[in-house]
Amino acid sequence: MRSKAVTGKMLASFYAADALVRVIDRNNPPSKPREIRGRAAISTFWDDICSRAMTHKVDTTIADGNNLAFTQACSYPDGTKVFCAAMLELKDGQIARQTVVQAWDE
Repeated sequence: MRSKAVTGKMLASFYAADALVRVIDRNNPPSKPREIRGRAAISTFWDDICSRAMTHKVDTTIADGNNLAFTQACSYPDGTKVFCAAMLELKDGQIARQTVVQAWDE
């Protein structure tokens, strides 16, 4: 089993050094999205997500040139559901920009 730090670092390795991840959700509206800049910050972001007791299932993926989109359904052990739609822009084989729009049960 991999540690959460290795998983976050591994996922962050897919991103360009100066990549930007934008998160839009209830707490981060479109006019003020959460912005995570750079591979180190993105690694920390993934470490947090990977440390949670939850399942992730990618449902739909679409690829077009240097663009990739997917939807993801997640569940916590208590039954709380999260839905995510992500759009990625690739440059030189790495993720340069990613926008995540997510909603969860409250």
